[in-house]
Amino acid sequence: MKTKSISIKIFVLVSFVVMIAMNALANIIPINNITTGDVSDAYPNLFAPAALTFAIWGVIYILLAVYTIYQLIAFKPSGYSEKAHIFKSVGIAFSISSVANTIWILAWHYDNIPLSLGLMLIILGCLVFINLILKNNRFTLAEKFLIKLPFSVYFGWITVATIANVTTLLVDLKWGRFGMSEVLLTIIILLVGVLIGSATILLNRDVAYGLVIIWAYVGILIKHISESGFNWTYFSVVVTVVICLALLIATEIYLVFFKKSRSIY
Repeated sequence: MKTKSISIKIFVLVSFVVMIAMNALANIIPINNITTGDVSDAYPNLFAPAALTFAIWGVIYILLAVYTIYQLIAFKPSGYSEKAHIFKSVGIAFSISSVANTIWILAWHYDNIPLSLGLMLIILGCLVFINLILKNNRFTLAEKFLIKLPFSVYFGWITVATIANVTTLLVDLKWGRFGMSEVLLTIIILLVGVLIGSATILLNRDVAYGLVIIWAYVGILIKHISESGFNWTYFSVVVTVVICLALLIATEIYLVFFKKSRSIY
């Protein structure tokens, strides 16, 4: 049991380091002579956010690094405890997501969009699993920052990234959109995204997750109103994004006040 527990801790560390290295090298080398952003630009669509939005990856990696270090220190392999069981379950799922993230970079850079979506769904599934585990357990204030916060932020961004990956696949397949215009399809995608995001915020009672969704939609808004972006070309999309942001902010405000009368842990 002790050897297995130590192995999980090491697997978490190694898979995380490899994931970080792959994501860094993807743009430093770059892999296949193209950056991650260049691949995104090769599939233009109206859902893609402004480039600055992707700076959140830095925050995500820092938070995940904090968790990775913390689980090395806090995860005591001797004997059984509820927290040790949580670390094991989360560690396995996180490691799988890290491996999938690493392979996703290769699929993305070598223009295999269908495979990249499959890998993105694996990452999303792992994060759904992790957040369900964390939702149903009690943590100290410190543990909320060291364990729950990293995966809330990561889950929020991967939710949006999955929708973006689906949109990219539709562009790749040259899908006819059932006769719909690109603007109408984008509006539908935006509304579906805000419904998924709002439902998840309320079900998990997760403010941090919601803030990430808001950040992503702000990025989409910036892309549509900036001169370097679409410069207000698609006004109906801009209006839709603003409405979505209002709904997300209202959901967050409701959750904050709701938490005052009922503990979420």
